[in-house]
Amino acid sequence: MITVSVKWQKELFKDVEIDTSQPPYVFKVQLFDLTGVPPERQKIMVKGGLLKDDADWERLGVKGGQKLMMMGTADEIVKTPEKGTVFVEDLPEEEQVAAVGHTAGLFNLGNTCYMNSTLQCLHSVPELKSALIDYSHSGRNNDVDQSSHMLTVATRDLFSELDKSVKPVAPMQFWMVLRKKYPQFGQLHNGVFMQQDAEECWTQILYTLSQSLRSPGSSESTDAVKALFGVELKSRIYCQESNEESSETESVYSLKCHISQEVNHLHEGLKHGLKSELEKASAVLGRSAVYLKESRINALPRYLTVQFVRFFWKRESNQKAKILRKVDYPLELDVYDLCSDDLKKKLEAPRKFLRDEEGKKLGLKVNEKSSVRKESDVKMSDVEGSSNGGGEPSVAPMEEGEKETQMTGVYDLVAVLTHKGRSADSGHYVGWVKQENGKWIEFDDDNPKPRIQDDITRLSGGGDWHMAYIIMYKARVVSL
Repeated sequence: MITVSVKWQKELFKDVEIDTSQPPYVFKVQLFDLTGVPPERQKIMVKGGLLKDDADWERLGVKGGQKLMMMGTADEIVKTPEKGTVFVEDLPEEEQVAAVGHTAGLFNLGNTCYMNSTLQCLHSVPELKSALIDYSHSGRNNDVDQSSHMLTVATRDLFSELDKSVKPVAPMQFWMVLRKKYPQFGQLHNGVFMQQDAEECWTQILYTLSQSLRSPGSSESTDAVKALFGVELKSRIYCQESNEESSETESVYSLKCHISQEVNHLHEGLKHGLKSELEKASAVLGRSAVYLKESRINALPRYLTVQFVRFFWKRESNQKAKILRKVDYPLELDVYDLCSDDLKKKLEAPRKFLRDEEGKKLGLKVNEKSSVRKESDVKMSDVEGSSNGGGEPSVAPMEEGEKETQMTGVYDLVAVLTHKGRSADSGHYVGWVKQENGKWIEFDDDNPKPRIQDDITRLSGGGDWHMAYIIMYKARVVSL
């Protein structure tokens, strides 16, 4: 790390740090924060000419205390049209995106699209942002290590900056803290940061936040991340050879959609993912035996995340190869038949009311005798409910006057993280997020674009185009 000064127009910026382990593009992003001059417009004079994005700092010979000269113009402030009405469809694409009302894009700091797409999807969860804001008031508790605390704070600050900004944001602080917490994301190849697996990034961020956002000294039931994303699975483990049978309960943050020749649709892949074989010691046989594990959902989250298991380790090429098979997924997902019998019983009344309400919207008559009692004052609501560890339909802490909500087992698609390419550690990741107004935005690093619903359903695979790798659904609930 060295410190230099940068002369731009009439201004002199002193003590600007350069991390020589990172490519010059990262330095340019820092200067963008200081000057408003986008990296592609910056002309920085160094030994041998202009500073290139992928240049080697050692060969450039930049020394501490050196003064660098930069040329380039900052982004101009868009002026309000003086006259005339312009329809959104007639605006340039960039202005269309701004008119839709989305948040800003994220600069790629050198193969960080896996991180950017993950952050844009998680940023779309308002309850997670609220929990992060509350964390700033409660502060770090003694159960959280310093690196987890720093990553949580960096996530909170970055989400806040995205909400306030129109221009693309450089996630420098978050990236530095992420690499410190999880060094695998700082791997270099020929002096350039390597592409990483977005699913690993997603999992590590959620795990860290689950530790930080848990109330001090409390049980797991007050884990904000678990309440939002946790899926409780109840499993039956059976050995045909010895007739041994046992059960277990576990909490996961995503379901797996396994892909094979028989799988053409998400529902089929989820069913495959809830069945597995495992080998373990048998007390009856006195040796290892094969057990069949069958799982059912015993408690539902507010946000249901599904990972398409598209990558597998290929020994011949020594890398994660990709399954390109097309697997369709719906805009509306019903997981009722994947639930345990106990949970199905608890879902019956909310599902009946949901069908009745949707029938009324379509002008259909509802049988009042068989419908949910009117005096219970049930009504449709935005997502406010979750499920606790015991599978009981319950809620996160509510504001005074709020009504409890119950899950229905029905979910609506709100985010898709796609991958384009043949390997998890190469190619390109993009986030596709549904806005509160129902419009979709493609977050391709610092270049967001408006999309239509048909664009989202085309991301199911079958070729070299972008295909869904992680998808996130939001629960449709009813309020009591």
